[in-house]
Amino acid sequence: MILIIKKMMKKTAPLRLKTIGTAAFLVCLAFLFLQIEARAEPGSPQRFDSLIESVAEEYGLEASLIHSIIRTESNYDPNAVSSKGAVGLMQLMPETAKRYGVRNLYDPRQNIEGGVKYLKDLMNLFEGKTDHVLAAYNAGHNAIKKYGGVPPFPETRRFIEKVKSTYPNSTIRNRKKIYKYYDDEGRVVFTNSRVLYSQNKRETKQTRE
Repeated sequence: MILIIKKMMKKTAPLRLKTIGTAAFLVCLAFLFLQIEARAEPGSPQRFDSLIESVAEEYGLEASLIHSIIRTESNYDPNAVSSKGAVGLMQLMPETAKRYGVRNLYDPRQNIEGGVKYLKDLMNLFEGKTDHVLAAYNAGHNAIKKYGGVPPFPETRRFIEKVKSTYPNSTIRNRKKIYKYYDDEGRVVFTNSRVLYSQNKRETKQTRE
């Protein structure tokens, strides 16, 4: 009887090990799949809609352009860090971020504002030409000057192509909204600064109350 049991155990042991090995493999496979999914969809565009719209309005840019760059650069992941050290939603390099007053690269508002300020300077430098502005954003403005246009870097050309797949304009347009408010003496004031408008509108409302 004991001999029969031992024989049965010898026969079932390899089967049991095989089953455990298969289960472990499936668990690893599922984990890998989840990691790939997480990388593919790290952030939600809707999460940053109001912030992007606010910054776009403040700096006179189209929100669709900012969305396109963020989608291409970080896929809406505020914690994204590239192999070259670019950080955040708009993938700012530390030296660029410092130049535009960004103290916390991981803060969505600071990162987007820094990226938009950089874009505005590039727009002025390259007269709003979309390809040149995007190439400079990706490879640096000196590369544009060196090659007399879009540099032959595969990464830069892919970047331009991806951004323009959702922002196909050949020229980046400034978007200006004019606000109207009344000053302390009751005079009508027109401005394109939303911050100035908001401050005066709030002060006027408080005075009337």
